[in-house]
Amino acid sequence: MKYPSALLENAVNELASLPGIGRKTALRLALYMLRRNPDYTESFSKALVDLRLHVKYCKLCHNICDDDLCSICANPERDHSLVCVVENIKEVMAIENTGQFKGVYHVLGGIISPMDGIGPGDLQINSLEERVAAGEVKEVILALSTTMEGDTTNFFIYRKLSPYNIKVSVIARGVSIGDEIEYADEVTLGRSILNRTSFNDSIKL
Repeated sequence: MKYPSALLENAVNELASLPGIGRKTALRLALYMLRRNPDYTESFSKALVDLRLHVKYCKLCHNICDDDLCSICANPERDHSLVCVVENIKEVMAIENTGQFKGVYHVLGGIISPMDGIGPGDLQINSLEERVAAGEVKEVILALSTTMEGDTTNFFIYRKLSPYNIKVSVIARGVSIGDEIEYADEVTLGRSILNRTSFNDSIKL
């Protein structure tokens, strides 16, 4: 497609680089921005720049936040002895939306996937072990997607934490095999957390 302006084409190219955005959608968004007041575009751009430059990661659980600790880790009313391990920030938001989990989280930043070149050293597994070794944690819930990569990561973490006297559980299989946690409905996800089972029992099945 030929564009009447090189500036428009540059904007379309940048927008089309976003996941799930095709060139037609990118063009529609660029033209929408062009029609809006310049103040709106500046505010929109500033929000993205501020996000990239100033967002922080919680020094304890690695969730995104504005301060050194996220609001969940800083909340004294949460059960800090109960840690739910998730793949990324989207899972934190999905589980929080259920309103049924009162513990805290640990964000791995991915799952073990040799095909994608992601190994245990690329994830926040060592910092999880450090939290457990500190002695406050009594149970770790493994709430990773029920895929081969998720199960591999679950088993690695289970073995890593086996020297410690804590309970390691896994979410119930109300979440179907192969499902991504972030796409599970809130009722199913909430029940999967509440009806979690011992990981040791799950690997005997």
